Amino acid sequence: MRVRNVLTCLLACCAMLQADPPIVLRVIRQSEQANDRAVAETKVASTVIATTSITGPSEPWFFELLDSFAALQDLDNALPTVRSGAPYADDVLPGATSLIGLYRANLSHRAEEAVKGMPRARYYLVSIYRTRPSTQSSFADLVRIRRSRLESINFDLPELAYQIISGAPSGTYLFLTPLAALGTLDDGLTKIPEGPRAGPSAESKLAAEVEIGHEYFLFRTDPKKSYVPDDFASADAEFWGVRTKNP
Repeated sequence: MRVRNVLTCLLACCAMLQADPPIVLRVIRQSEQANDRAVAETKVASTVIATTSITGPSEPWFFELLDSFAALQDLDNALPTVRSGAPYADDVLPGATSLIGLYRANLSHRAEEAVKGMPRARYYLVSIYRTRPSTQSSFADLVRIRRSRLESINFDLPELAYQIISGAPSGTYLFLTPLAALGTLDDGLTKIPEGPRAGPSAESKLAAEVEIGHEYFLFRTDPKKSYVPDDFASADAEFWGVRTKNP
C-alpha cells in the first residue's frame, strides 16, 4: 500500500512538471463564485483558484485557469457566476467584474516553474500594466530590461503573463506570480537600491514612452473556495483539504 501511494505521488509530480501554462485566464472580481463541488460537476478541464486581496481594496478574486476558449465557454455555460458589489477601478484597472486574458509566452518568465509552484502557492503577486497604443514591441523590451535588472540582484521570480483581450482597455497586461510564502520577497526587496539614480535610465525613459500606469496587488489563496483537480492538489494535499483514501 505504501509503494502504491508513493507511485501515485510520483506520477502526480511528473504531471505537474510537464503541465503547460494555461492558455486562457479568466479573472472574476468581487463575486460569489460557486463552490468546488459545483465546478467539479461541470466536468470541464479547469482549475479555479480563489483568493482574497491583502493589499489595496478588499476584494475576492477568482482565477480560472483554462486550456482553451472552448473550455471557457463550457465553464461559463455550466457555472453562472453570481456577482455582487462594485469592483475597485482606477486609470489602470477599470471596474470590470471579469477579465479574460490570453497567455503570452514571450512576456512570461520561467513559466514551467510558475506552473509547478501554483499548487504550493499561499499567495499571488498580481501585476497590472496598461500600455499606450502600438507599443507591444517596446513593452516586451521594457519587460526584458526590468527582468535583467532583477536577475542581477537574484530576484527573478517565475511569472505567467497574460494580455487582457476583454474586460479592460486595449494594451492591458496581467502578470501572475505564485508565492509559497511572503518571505520570498524579503531578500529581493532589500537588494533594490534606494533613492533616484544619477540620471534617467534607459528603463525609465522607455517606461515613460510605453506605460500609462501599473499597479501591484497581493492576494492570499483561499483553498476552501477554490476548485483544483486531484493531480494539482496532491502536491500539497493538507493545504487543499484532500483526504487520501486507503484502497
